[in-house]
Amino acid sequence: MRAQRGPVPWAAVTRGALAAGPLLLAALLAGRASLGVVAAIAAMLAGINDRPGSRRTSVRRIGVPALAGAVGLLVGSYAGAHLGAFALTLVLTGLGLVGGGISAIGPVASGTGTQLLVTSAVGAGMPLPDPVWQTVPAFLAGAGWLLALRLLLPTPVSRTGDPRAGRGRGPYRPDSRFAPRPDKRSDPRPDLRPDPRPEPRPGPRPDVRLDFRFDGERAAVAEVYDAVAALLDAAGTEHAGARRAALTAALDHAQDALAGPRLRRHPSSAAERRLHAQYAAALPLGEAATALAWAERIVPKRAAEGPRRLAAAVRGNSLAGPLPAPARTDPALRALDAALLHAAEVFDRGRAPDLHTRRRSVAALVRTVLGAGGREYALRAGLCFGAAVATAQALHHGHWYGAHQHWYWLPATAVFLVKPDLGPLVSRVLCRAAGTVLGALLFAGFAAVLPRPEGLVVLVAVCGALVPVAARHFAAQTTVVTVLVLALVMVGGEPQASAGRIGETLLACAIVLIVGHLPVPGQRGGGVRARIDAADAAAQAYLVHVLGESDDRAARWTLRREAYRTLAEARAAIARAAAELPALARHSAGADEVAAVLERLVDTTTACAVHLDDTGRLTPRHTERLAALRDELATRRGRVGRSRTLA
Repeated sequence: MRAQRGPVPWAAVTRGALAAGPLLLAALLAGRASLGVVAAIAAMLAGINDRPGSRRTSVRRIGVPALAGAVGLLVGSYAGAHLGAFALTLVLTGLGLVGGGISAIGPVASGTGTQLLVTSAVGAGMPLPDPVWQTVPAFLAGAGWLLALRLLLPTPVSRTGDPRAGRGRGPYRPDSRFAPRPDKRSDPRPDLRPDPRPEPRPGPRPDVRLDFRFDGERAAVAEVYDAVAALLDAAGTEHAGARRAALTAALDHAQDALAGPRLRRHPSSAAERRLHAQYAAALPLGEAATALAWAERIVPKRAAEGPRRLAAAVRGNSLAGPLPAPARTDPALRALDAALLHAAEVFDRGRAPDLHTRRRSVAALVRTVLGAGGREYALRAGLCFGAAVATAQALHHGHWYGAHQHWYWLPATAVFLVKPDLGPLVSRVLCRAAGTVLGALLFAGFAAVLPRPEGLVVLVAVCGALVPVAARHFAAQTTVVTVLVLALVMVGGEPQASAGRIGETLLACAIVLIVGHLPVPGQRGGGVRARIDAADAAAQAYLVHVLGESDDRAARWTLRREAYRTLAEARAAIARAAAELPALARHSAGADEVAAVLERLVDTTTACAVHLDDTGRLTPRHTERLAALRDELATRRGRVGRSRTLA
């Protein structure tokens, strides 16, 4: 129920203001108000998917759901025009099963399934005067317009070569000023050995110019180095676990930002190749920092200074400059020093290595959809969507709607309510109900005083600008979207229907609450179990590779990234499931203990890898910890969902 915090995303606010409102205005001026409504709805849905990140990832995050939305609009329009109530309910229920199943793949697939179902309900329940071959292109044009704004408009502070960052004087050299004093190896002060050679003259200051092509990627990579520094600061304290999780999140975000869709297989520009190299150089730093945190020892402050300077260099698109070298007193600190040396060299002469990620095959995606998590999600979404469509059809044909003949609101609301990745079920229902009531009341007041249609166009533009800010809380987002949609349908010629929307929303809330807590065939908590099983398999693959003492570090970092990523996904699913009512939460009881053991196992595996690199053998502490964790994991496996778990 808490709102997210953060700075106002002014770039997204600008895009929202320039999306739905101008599209609607252009359509009104051209005398095609109905097509303008469709385009504005598409821009609104694309704005909901317009999340922070790189421009390349926005192509997938906005474009793929938009294509699915066009398919849903096409299917819904034809089904609504040619099928009776019973057949239409069956078709849309089947579509709900498909949309729910693919939503289990990941965040982009979840948005794809949502938009598929919402637009199918709109196409079937809001018959438009224009033919389908015009409405579908109008929908794609609306989403494409916002995507074009995302790709072409600069963000507010998109400058490379920030003169405050990384005023470098050449690469990090192991034989120069950056090594610890040989006669004072135990001295903890962050002094650097003097360079006997003349100090090189500073090079020209980096060019300060607008360059917003890779602003999202650059910010994501810089956050990785900042997260490494934060983990080094927290080593030996109670905050180390949270900082390690933050490092995982930063690495996941950077990996996604750099691995977005591209026309060519490999990076085509020098700037992009350099960013890829800088991301790859952060992986051994993160590995060394994780090993130091696992050792539970305080790290000297100077150890975190190097990653912070590298983060500043990434943001400023400049050279690394001189970096303080940590004392090489144990394997993890020696690994950190070597990783700093490698990173500084990469910053100056970097190439574009692999991103250390494994693409999921089509077979793996199908297994996810047809697995326990996908089946549970599909059944829940299909039942809720089908029940909402059947109820809306009964009300529609029973003439309960009066002058309001469009019945899409009820099933469209059920789609947003049934999605578990938007939060626990009860909080979603409460937020949706409160947001709809407030939004409908606000629109009733606006509709009474605003001139038509120009006042409604301005209201649409203002709401479009508020969508990115309102995304911090589901109730606030629902309020803004309710006002926006009611304004759009009134521009399209529909009468003011705030009271009806409130009643349909409350009915959808009741349907989802009832269906969401019904017993279903099979084992409950399938989504959480599927995430735990994936994390377990990834952790075991990583452990086997490390204990096999393979020299393939690229493969090791790929397995490490996959292990931590799947663990983060499992943690998120467990947290959502734990916040449900006891009737649902009990099916995932004990999953958090299993995830905690897996996290400790992966951390220990990382510490073993660093130690093996340095000495070639493990200490008794490493082997004893591994044996204890594997025994504990074997004991806890299979206990997820039981009312009692091990202490």
